[in-house]
Amino acid sequence: MTVNQKEEFLDYLNKLKDRFILFTMPPKVAGPLNILAVVVVLAVIAYILLFVYVRPDEYGIKVVRIGIERGVQKQVYNAGLTMVLPFGMQQMYLLPRGIQVLELTNSPETAAKEARKDRAAHIQTSDGFFVDVDVSMLYHIKDPYLVFTTIGPGTLYEDNGIIPKAEPALKETLGKLTTEEFYNSPKRVQKAEEAKARLNSELNGKGIEVDQVLVRYFIYSPEIQKNIEEKKLQDQMVFTNQSAARAAKEEAELKKIVQEGVVIAAVELEKGKAYVTRKIAEKDLYVRRKKAEADLQVQLAEAERVRLRNEALQGAGSERMVGLKMAEVYRGLDIIILPSDGPDGVNPLNLDNTLHLFDVRKGGGQ
Repeated sequence: MTVNQKEEFLDYLNKLKDRFILFTMPPKVAGPLNILAVVVVLAVIAYILLFVYVRPDEYGIKVVRIGIERGVQKQVYNAGLTMVLPFGMQQMYLLPRGIQVLELTNSPETAAKEARKDRAAHIQTSDGFFVDVDVSMLYHIKDPYLVFTTIGPGTLYEDNGIIPKAEPALKETLGKLTTEEFYNSPKRVQKAEEAKARLNSELNGKGIEVDQVLVRYFIYSPEIQKNIEEKKLQDQMVFTNQSAARAAKEEAELKKIVQEGVVIAAVELEKGKAYVTRKIAEKDLYVRRKKAEADLQVQLAEAERVRLRNEALQGAGSERMVGLKMAEVYRGLDIIILPSDGPDGVNPLNLDNTLHLFDVRKGGGQ
């Protein structure tokens, strides 16, 4: 076990010893219990001396100092109990497995509590000004055996590994930016990615891999900061004026388009009215034509009716029809007796004699 784990177990054993002293038992019972207590104590001591517990978030590297295979063992031990010979013959070193954070900042209170903290990166820009940059680096141990053999145990992967390489990599990449380009997020992110690639090229061979390089904050000296802010305000005014000019141009273009649309709509509306007028005229013409055709058909039918009636009157049943009509004519007359033969005889079926009798001229004349 590690030194801290051994100390914890020894404290626990002392507490157990104090508790057992408080109880007094008969000799017959105390004997077996004492043997059991000795066995338990020996088992605990053996556990403390012979086993080391590797946590789930740790790697274990065993170093053999006495024996056939002396030196650092290539086997990497994962979570669980591992047998380690006591008294300096073997020793287990633990390295973190999870994501580690290195915070470069001049404001430690803003950094993560569990992160390793160091001063902010002091970088000179390509135009000669200095800037303090707060950076968060996320990394992990990729090969614990390489880390142990090339850098060392404990926290040396921080002290002799990533910390000495961090600021030079940032100076080489972020130092290519000008003072104003630091405010350009895409360029700043691009240079941070270049710093990550440079760190990995140097640290991968030592078993460390950098996952992210995040620029969180940067600050210039007050004079430079003031000059930058004034220039940025001037640039913003220029951009504002350019935007206003573009907006006025677009507004004029919009008005032109609206006017053209109104004219086009008016023209199309007039076309629509003309189309409606033309269709109404065509409808009226069609109605008049059909009405004239219908009137013609009615007149032709009437003429045909008259013709057929005249033909019927000239046929064999015409005399009977004349008799029926004359019967209707004489319906209102009183009964008189007249001779039906001779020159003065009255034959109601003889229309010519009847017309002559009543002095009625043909053609309706009186």
